[in-house]
Amino acid sequence: MPPKTPLRIIITAGPTREPIDRIRFISNYSTGTLGFELAKEARKRDHSAILISGQVDLKTPKGIKRFDIITAIDMQKEINRRFDWCDCLIMSAAISDYRPKRYISGKLKKEKSQISLKLVRNPDILESLGRRKKDRILVGFALETDKLIQNAKSKLKRKNLDLIIANKKGSSMSPFGKNKITGYIIDKQLKVEKFSNISKNQLSKQVLDIIEKLCYNYKGKKY
Repeated sequence: MPPKTPLRIIITAGPTREPIDRIRFISNYSTGTLGFELAKEARKRDHSAILISGQVDLKTPKGIKRFDIITAIDMQKEINRRFDWCDCLIMSAAISDYRPKRYISGKLKKEKSQISLKLVRNPDILESLGRRKKDRILVGFALETDKLIQNAKSKLKRKNLDLIIANKKGSSMSPFGKNKITGYIIDKQLKVEKFSNISKNQLSKQVLDIIEKLCYNYKGKKY
């Protein structure tokens, strides 16, 4: 059997920031750690990996091309530019679901005791890519506070994913940064595999193992 060719993988990481004015923005607690670990592991396996990252305090892994973005719209544009190139997209970035409807070009002044901030939906990047995936492998992530497996399976089916990694944010557990995490890997056949109290480096190895199996077994395409 011929040797397996390196895969072309796009990995997204970190949070997006949705500006309110020139000083403030809406964001989330994502640190980008898992996405950067996935990029490191992909490079160790000699795959060609591109990292598209929100604003994080992490060094670019050696041998990885990195493109920095700020907003969800920036992320969508950057992925769309490169999607035709890839064999697999790992969407580990935490994309803001909403953005302010109106951007204030200066600074929102503290003049009233209350203000109302109108938000509009950001595009669902992964769902739109699921409609044009063809033979690419799409990997998503689900961070939930309840009904973890149920919500993750629904997301996997709705977005036409091949794999989803689901974990929970609770009062006594945080999945952010270098903390160890517990959760589930769910495949397209809705098979559920649990991982428990492992590092993000360990999880990245498990995820890449599965991705390689999916890619190299898909109609023999990658041999």
